[in-house]
Amino acid sequence: MKIYLIGFMGSGKTYWGKKLSEKLQLPFFDSDEQIVNSEGKSVNDIFEQNGEEYFRLKEKGILHIITESHSSFVMACGGGSPCYFNNIDYMNRSGTTVWLNTPLSILFQRLVQEKNERPLVKKLTDDQLRSFITKKFADRKIYYEQAEVVIDDEEISLDHFIEKIFHA
Repeated sequence: MKIYLIGFMGSGKTYWGKKLSEKLQLPFFDSDEQIVNSEGKSVNDIFEQNGEEYFRLKEKGILHIITESHSSFVMACGGGSPCYFNNIDYMNRSGTTVWLNTPLSILFQRLVQEKNERPLVKKLTDDQLRSFITKKFADRKIYYEQAEVVIDDEEISLDHFIEKIFHA
């Protein structure tokens, strides 16, 4: 079983991924963390020194390496991961994609507090951040909607999360 968690930055992919992997006794991978480990520098540094395109190529490589070298896992994918290089099609063919469809207001609350850790938003004012979330979410939604499972409950338990995945 290969489970790919997708959704906007701040949607809770890493949080739920760790919980799912523990409950299902599957390895957990965070694609951003894997890139940081392989590059030896932070996501912010990669974006600043090499650019977003370089990062997206690394992201695709990590996605393929983990998928092809593990029979089962839970992976928290970067927010833009499904939107590049037909990654969403690859994930759908390889396993189960789960979209964490978090309300924009909650994404904003979370990202305001995490701005410095997020290269795409770290230099934005709060008003610019709100606009960025609205626009970028609208751009990415077409990819997120291709997920096999959608979790759009604001309050969800781990058991309900698992039930949605296995009864999609």
